[in-house]
Amino acid sequence: MNILALDTSMGVCGAAVLLASGDAQRTVLCEESMARGHAEALMPMVAEAVAGAGIGFAEIDLIAATLGPGTFTGVRIAIAAARGFALVTKAKLWGTDSLTVMARAALTSGATPGGKPFVVAVDARGEMLYGGLYDGEGRKLDGPRLIGADEAVALPPDDLAIAVGSGAVHLAEAAHRHGRQVDAICPDLQPSAASLAELALEANETLTILRPLYLRPPDAKPQLSMAVARR
Repeated sequence: MNILALDTSMGVCGAAVLLASGDAQRTVLCEESMARGHAEALMPMVAEAVAGAGIGFAEIDLIAATLGPGTFTGVRIAIAAARGFALVTKAKLWGTDSLTVMARAALTSGATPGGKPFVVAVDARGEMLYGGLYDGEGRKLDGPRLIGADEAVALPPDDLAIAVGSGAVHLAEAAHRHGRQVDAICPDLQPSAASLAELALEANETLTILRPLYLRPPDAKPQLSMAVARR
């Protein structure tokens, strides 16, 4: 199984190729932290990852993308690229939410305590978080949700002790106000194309189409007062 994984949902642009044959696996990852410019950076990364894996595009079996939540434009870039590549190569498609990919990345890095649930919390601005609850193996228990920090504190189990991501500090502060102890770690955690590829391999399934997962409306809104009447 040869998997191409694409992520442009948040503050990293990344492409990974995972080669799996029996028990042997090898991953080639190209990624870079960036606030913008994902559309321009993604294709060269894809080319580099595929070349580094030593395969051709026709040998890709599955193409995976993060579906959101994330930035409005960023989420669409990876999805559009995945759908385009699949159309040309006839590869199958798969995707999952960005927080689940982050949960896998946190586990892989060894940041989270083994066997205990943890929260992935991403700052969604306006005193809101993108939040997801995971068990000690990274399996999703709840989410992703758009939720306030104080509301989020009431949801996790009593043995929750760790929150990861850019919104973890907000969640930890809210927990303290409610008499709970939650440690905020890995504030720079981002989705990883390598983690996405691993999840795609384990899922052993495909999707007919990839659709963006938006939990809040875009910040940009039509200027209705400036609209020209249609004739």
